[in-house]
Amino acid sequence: MSNHQKFFINGEWVDPVIPATLDVINPATEEAYTQISVGSKGDVDKAVAAAKAAFETFSRTTQAERLALLKRILEVYNERFEDIAQAVSDEMGAPLSFARDAQAWAGRAHMESTIAALENYEFSHQRGKTMVVKEPIGVCALITPWNWPLNQIVCKVAPAIAAGCTVVLKPSEIAPISGIVFAEVMEAAGVPKGVFNLVNGTGPDVGQVMSGHPDVDMVSFTGSTRAGIIVAKTAADTVKRVAQELGGKSANIILPDADLETAVTKGVEGCFGNTGQSCDAPTRMLVPADRHDEALDIARKAAEPFKVGDPKSEDTVLGPVVSQLQFDKVQRLIESGIKEGATVVTGGLGRPEGLNRGYYIRPTVFGHVTPEMTIAREEIFGPVLSIISYKDEEDAIRIANDTVYGLAAYIQSGDIAHARKVASRMRAGSVYLNYPDWDTNSSFGGYKQSGNGREYADFGIHDFLEIKSVVGYES
Repeated sequence: MSNHQKFFINGEWVDPVIPATLDVINPATEEAYTQISVGSKGDVDKAVAAAKAAFETFSRTTQAERLALLKRILEVYNERFEDIAQAVSDEMGAPLSFARDAQAWAGRAHMESTIAALENYEFSHQRGKTMVVKEPIGVCALITPWNWPLNQIVCKVAPAIAAGCTVVLKPSEIAPISGIVFAEVMEAAGVPKGVFNLVNGTGPDVGQVMSGHPDVDMVSFTGSTRAGIIVAKTAADTVKRVAQELGGKSANIILPDADLETAVTKGVEGCFGNTGQSCDAPTRMLVPADRHDEALDIARKAAEPFKVGDPKSEDTVLGPVVSQLQFDKVQRLIESGIKEGATVVTGGLGRPEGLNRGYYIRPTVFGHVTPEMTIAREEIFGPVLSIISYKDEEDAIRIANDTVYGLAAYIQSGDIAHARKVASRMRAGSVYLNYPDWDTNSSFGGYKQSGNGREYADFGIHDFLEIKSVVGYES
């Protein structure tokens, strides 16, 4: 029997306090394929009460007990791996290969990284006569986005449990089914009652209630900067910790000593991954002014083979964007690029040829973009790349840092020492040199309006801990 219209609270699947449902739309067909229940204050109160009661016991579990629990969760996650991938493909339109190899894989990889981090984590150390102890912060409200659902769910749930916290999770109501499957994983793994709770719903009706709840000790939020500001303001009245991973407009500096063909080609691939729906995507490509036209030609050749279409087709590379709202936003921003004088190298307005339904976007590359253009400043969240010229290295660094965001930056150079030097100048939480592999043991989070706090591995565990000093411990 489906749990789509139930919440997972205190170890049981329960009906909402006030019955209300919401259609879940498959973005490839624009049709509803299931419904979820949406919660209200009463559901949040029940979930928080369960988490608060469970915290009394779970916070006193040993490191070894929590490690064993995470390993059981990982085992069940792997058993449900295909169900998770299918759910992501249906709810957000990810091609099945990408849903398996990136989306579902990310949840597995972060669980593995958290387990490895917990195995060696030190929760106390002595400093002179003082014992410094790291203790679980308490009940944690976790609000996750639709674009990397398993990545963000696991990046919050796993370290919270590793720290000894209890949680209430609200997945995105746009892509909620993978979160429900994850809750089934937690149930099957034998997570103690009240340690993990799930309430579906909208930001105003559930997310904000969680953020302002007096019995919630911490909010961990991933989403837009606009929504993050609302969460922070709501949480301020109860002076709780707020960790946020927000928007981005990441620069990709291709230095003169880089191989232009390789750097531009991989830059296009990086921008278009996940149909451009990644907060850290390299969406602003900075190239030497005297090679701008050459870069445009390379980018066009790299972009045009991208196959857009049915997520269930094996040869599809890019699926649709997630919703009508997102489709309209991307179209509006493409139109602004055209009106403001950027050159459409490939792509542009409308759906790709042959697709008359589904929220499909033409993979688009803009050239001759200037830093003040809307497409160079606003987060687009679609397969749209802006190529910008720079005069010299100082100009490139200035343009790269000239943004309210600071989530990621990318540096391409034939000289790694040169790349490191430029990386030291970037005002961003993550800097990627020469397109490295994804590292789930690194830290992830942003500067400026890209948020605060850090996720991944031991960095994530640290964010869910309070520090207590027992002074005079050694008398």
